[in-house]
Amino acid sequence: MPLPDHDIAWPPTDPVVQTALADWDAWYSSEPDRLTDRYLNRGVRELPENRPTQLRGGVMGRLARWFWGNPTPPGEKVDKLHVPLAGDIARTSSELLFSEPPTLTVDHAGAQDALNDLMATGLHPILLEAGELAAALGGSYLRVVWDEEIADLPWIDTVAGDCAVPEFAYGRLRAVTFWRVLARDGNTVLRHLERHERGAILHGLYDGTLGTLGRRVPLTEHPQTAPLVPHLVDGDRIDTGAPEHLTAAYLPNVRPARAWRNVPAAAYWGQSDYQGIEGLMDALDETYSSWMRDVQNGKGRVIVPNTMLDSLGPGQGAVWNEERRIYSGLNMLPRPGDPDPLTVVQFEIRVQEHRDTCAALLEQAVRQAGYSAATFGEHGDDGSAVTATEIRARQRRSMTTRSRKALYAGPPLAEITEAWLAVARGTFRVPLEVERPAVEFQDSISEAPLELATTAELLRRAEAASDETLVQLVHPDWDADQVAEEVARLTASREVADPFLTGAEGPPAGPPAGGAEEDEEA
Repeated sequence: MPLPDHDIAWPPTDPVVQTALADWDAWYSSEPDRLTDRYLNRGVRELPENRPTQLRGGVMGRLARWFWGNPTPPGEKVDKLHVPLAGDIARTSSELLFSEPPTLTVDHAGAQDALNDLMATGLHPILLEAGELAAALGGSYLRVVWDEEIADLPWIDTVAGDCAVPEFAYGRLRAVTFWRVLARDGNTVLRHLERHERGAILHGLYDGTLGTLGRRVPLTEHPQTAPLVPHLVDGDRIDTGAPEHLTAAYLPNVRPARAWRNVPAAAYWGQSDYQGIEGLMDALDETYSSWMRDVQNGKGRVIVPNTMLDSLGPGQGAVWNEERRIYSGLNMLPRPGDPDPLTVVQFEIRVQEHRDTCAALLEQAVRQAGYSAATFGEHGDDGSAVTATEIRARQRRSMTTRSRKALYAGPPLAEITEAWLAVARGTFRVPLEVERPAVEFQDSISEAPLELATTAELLRRAEAASDETLVQLVHPDWDADQVAEEVARLTASREVADPFLTGAEGPPAGPPAGGAEEDEEA
């Protein structure tokens, strides 16, 4: 399919999906101003001024009843605090899955070396970024990109899920159009569209508005798209050199997306970790802000009579010096029933109540997102050492969610690396065998050396594992050559220490007890 050739609404996604993506993006940003704008100013100008928003029904009334949708009264200080739980959830999700680089394995030695170099030269941090965006927005994209002025080979980049318009066929990505804003002047927006199809990438530049794509203009009208023109064929097409491969892959967070199950255009999109917990995160911010408000109110105040104030001069007012120790006597007698000249006001700070409420809200939010509270530092130990088995037991829900996400991340990672091999061979003429790699995700929780040594010792006593298996167990980061060398050294050391393993007869037998003289006498 070609790029759009006429003005259409943009992005052409269902409004329900656009609203949810914008909400999750505001939470993920961890910026209070963006949250306020998202929940307070959404359609406020269209509301009648003689009816408070909180009393309205529908979406606007519901948003205004949120903590971030409640306006600050005029003249009061803005004291809303934000706990960046959303960003912590997204980062934790990515670290559970990609804290260690996944293993990509192919049969061809040259392709294996190329994939190892790809992972070592930048794919690993790209996967961490893609995993974080997928957790926040429900999904992200991996795409093959190249620029011969920058690198001699292509590389893999990531795109956020809210900057793409995908096309699925029975759950498989068939094509996708990425878009980015290059310039904005008021309501005028200049967008660059990049459509990935099998064997080709199409580029287009559009001059439109905030909500419409607008008219198509030449790529030469912007410096970021002008360098693409010499490489185009058939007007707007760049051949990838891999006619059977799509140079983009969709990395879903988890499926199905409960809120979009009945939205045809988004039925195969992933589900964000924030879906369903926005209210809990809003309540957590409200509770924490109330806690800090108690701290502010708990500052001691002293009320003093006017006679104890020091005048600053005519028209300058008066102040009370709290550091002053002695005041001159007043020419008056205290009357019976008069209060003390100094009154101290000290409000209570409800620390325990706020702490318990915050802990309950955080635990419920992370549980609904699919994680254990221990993963986020809640219910931690007393500082004593714990084994990897104990950590897995405490974080069982997080480990289950990690395994589920790995099932969805494996196929797109294999697809995009296979496409990378195809582009490297077809466009850059690198002699590589194109094959789909096997993807294996590493365990994010590693055993301590003592645990590994104990396990290896028990397996050896039971004669349940070979030397090669035991070396791989103790050194999981070693390659096959390193393992073979270590096994050979172990075998050689045993042969030197135990002569029976080599077939040697051992030292000659000594004379019998009593010596040679006793033999002669006998």
